[in-house]
Amino acid sequence: MTIRVGIVGFRGYSGMELQRLLKGHGRVEPVLMEHRADSADRALPRGHKGPARIACTAEGAKAAGLDAAFLATPPEVSMEITPWLLEAGIRVVDLSGAFRLRTVENYKRWYKEEHTQAALLEEAAYGLPEFYREKAKTARLVSNPGCYPTAANLALRPLLESGIVDREAGVICDAKSGVSGAGRKPSLKTSFCEVTENFSAYSILDHRHVAEVLQNSGLEEREFSFTAQLLPLDRGIHETIYFRTTGAQKAEDIVAIYERQYKDEPFVRIYEPGQVPDLRAVQFTNFCDIGVKCDAATGRAVVVAAIDNLGKGAAGQAIQNLNLQFGFAETEGLL
Repeated sequence: MTIRVGIVGFRGYSGMELQRLLKGHGRVEPVLMEHRADSADRALPRGHKGPARIACTAEGAKAAGLDAAFLATPPEVSMEITPWLLEAGIRVVDLSGAFRLRTVENYKRWYKEEHTQAALLEEAAYGLPEFYREKAKTARLVSNPGCYPTAANLALRPLLESGIVDREAGVICDAKSGVSGAGRKPSLKTSFCEVTENFSAYSILDHRHVAEVLQNSGLEEREFSFTAQLLPLDRGIHETIYFRTTGAQKAEDIVAIYERQYKDEPFVRIYEPGQVPDLRAVQFTNFCDIGVKCDAATGRAVVVAAIDNLGKGAAGQAIQNLNLQFGFAETEGLL
């Protein structure tokens, strides 16, 4: 079976990554959906042939025979488009933050905007397959996780569920991202002269992705300190997570927890005790790599988790979720 899948927001970084990855997917025919009249493409050579393009309307989607759609759009655009896509029988994987949180109150607090589709907030499946695979399989609407929460939750949740984290001592997540995580829309903060030869923290104590970590890890806000920082490179997420243990005596104990949790997961790789990943290990992949160091004398532990923000943090994970929705091999187009 081959399906036709629309991409809304195909000019953004996540949208372009979707196009790149889908070239290697044997079961998907991508269709580019125009939703902005003022958009301009990069120059293309003569004779260039790419995916079909249609108007981003219910009529256009039905005429094209779409089975599903990726929304690589801002949250407000996803809220506008998703209802009529679902009404047309088109399954949706939304890469924005529109449907990641469970209540309109929580959304307003962290996104500083009103939510206009409360019913869809309740319906959306949170698309972190390692924990919610079965929900994604049957969902009309999958909400693709944010890049920072993907790495943080894959690193933290097994340890919290095992009870080895001293939650009273707190958990610190020092997270760094490449500039593509900010999207393609021009801004002074992400311009070349501001980013190159520089390193900066942003959204301290109020980053919107914190809500996703709390919602899916089980941590309380008072237990979790998160700081996002901008690296002068194009892609990648590198998170260094600090906590104190209550049961683990050495890195081998923590690695064993991860190995039990992820032994059958195709996109989570665990390092040998004492070894940790760097960004080059995960760039242009859908992997999340995790490594651990632990000091038995003081009970201090450090976990390093790395992903590609455009891969496992966006387009790669979105394709992983689409594969689940349509019963394809989960690794199709990703390995």
